[in-house]
Amino acid sequence: MTTTTPFSTLIRTASHEQHTEAETSTFMGDLLGGRLGVRAYARYTEQLWFVYRALEEGASALADDPVAGPFIRPELMRTAALERDLAHLRGANWRHTTTPLPATTAYAGRVTECARTWPAGYVAHHYTRYLGDLSGGQIIRDRAERTWGFARKGDGVRFYVFDRIPNPAEFKRSYRELLDAVRADDLEKQRIVAECKRAFALNTAVFRELGQEFPLSA
Repeated sequence: MTTTTPFSTLIRTASHEQHTEAETSTFMGDLLGGRLGVRAYARYTEQLWFVYRALEEGASALADDPVAGPFIRPELMRTAALERDLAHLRGANWRHTTTPLPATTAYAGRVTECARTWPAGYVAHHYTRYLGDLSGGQIIRDRAERTWGFARKGDGVRFYVFDRIPNPAEFKRSYRELLDAVRADDLEKQRIVAECKRAFALNTAVFRELGQEFPLSA
């Protein structure tokens, strides 16, 4: 691994194939194309809640960690917004009916494991989720508002609204600078890149199971 290329560039280019596979999943294509109902969107939102709960429950213990600590930013936290969305989508008793798919359980479990035992691995999951939310997530929000009639940036799509980040482009630049300065040697950076690929694969597995649960009729 060359040291002349910024780590943020390496991590983005090395995981490009897995990122594209996740973005172009059949389920997400059908969802964004308006071919699935709001029930499928709600089910997807439920799966996100399990993953982000794992991410954010692990965050507090890592706040002072020299590797993961700089990435723990309260303005990114999504769990509360997801819970408000789920109350809107599923009703006040949504917690009693929400269940993780097997792939979601595996994904959240890996996030929790990294948070507890490998802070640099946690950074890989943090990067793949939050920077994706700030970027492609805005496309999902726009489609959801238009397809199912949610109020603009209102209940149902609050997960995608980062009220505390007024300039997402600037925030992403600062985040990439954190990646470039991450306290890891070249071997550890290779392991982080590998974990990013694993994160995308875990996410794609969730999409695959959602697609099986919500197949389009022939």
